[in-house]
Amino acid sequence: MSNTAKNNILKKIRLALTHSTPIPFPRAEVNKSFVQPLQQDIVVEFAEQFTQIQGKFSFCTSENDMLLQLQDLFKQREWTKVFALDEQWMKLIPESIWTDDIITCDAAITGCEALIARTGSLLLSSKTGGRTTSVYTPVHICIAYTSQLFYDIEDGLSFLKNKYQNQLPSMITLATGPSRTADIEKTLVVGVHGPKEVYCFLVDDIQNI
Repeated sequence: MSNTAKNNILKKIRLALTHSTPIPFPRAEVNKSFVQPLQQDIVVEFAEQFTQIQGKFSFCTSENDMLLQLQDLFKQREWTKVFALDEQWMKLIPESIWTDDIITCDAAITGCEALIARTGSLLLSSKTGGRTTSVYTPVHICIAYTSQLFYDIEDGLSFLKNKYQNQLPSMITLATGPSRTADIEKTLVVGVHGPKEVYCFLVDDIQNI
């Protein structure tokens, strides 16, 4: 390439840099939210979004109802090793199948910080079992309450800020359905980097409030 051609290219680049790029949508309101408002009952919204991403949802009218459904699940799946780190959830597991060995367990139970209805996501933190319990095991069972249900991620994070003030958990993450990847030949594979199945037992704790 001749020096003249190079100089012409450089001139064009300099000219382009001195002119700002026009805004593609000049009338767009920058601060306007693009999240669509909730159109139905928030429990229904979460259930629909959660099941669309292959989550398995159970609504429980009380803690006793949740315990009965959980026991039925243990029997149906014939699990012999169910792991829980938190004593609150350990009490839900029959002594004969509870295990403290996360490496060989069939499933694990955790709580969560919140549920996000718009995306069907679980908002987890290091205070609710961390990443190990919810990611390492083949089946993740999350137990949540309707008072923990929020429409959008922003609402859930605001709840956490108010809950913990200046002492936020060291790890906060969103889990949206079973683990999945399409890295290999664009073929969707479930359960490669996390659980193959995710259950959510949602307990109604505000019906009488």
